[in-house]
Amino acid sequence: MKQKLEQKELVKNEGNFPERKFRAGAISATVWSNKGSKANGEDAEYKTISIERNYTDKEGNWHTTNSLRTSDLPKAQLVLQKAYEHIVLAQQDLFKGGN
Repeated sequence: MKQKLEQKELVKNEGNFPERKFRAGAISATVWSNKGSKANGEDAEYKTISIERNYTDKEGNWHTTNSLRTSDLPKAQLVLQKAYEHIVLAQQDLFKGGN
């Protein structure tokens, strides 16, 4: 069965915020933009990625987990690759002046 890959841009908030979410079926990877300080006190921004799987329990309630099944790995690879591409391409845009 062919799965559609969704891309969502989320609203930026102060501090750490989800920058973008990539989804393939029940598996999603979220790119987070984090703000912190370097050892010298300078402001710094860095990216992290979280991955999760959505599922329903026996009662039909939705849950998320960071544990993946073997069959989830191809979708995890896809969303992680898209998250990586997003980060790398955004960094390249910064060096080109945003063009």
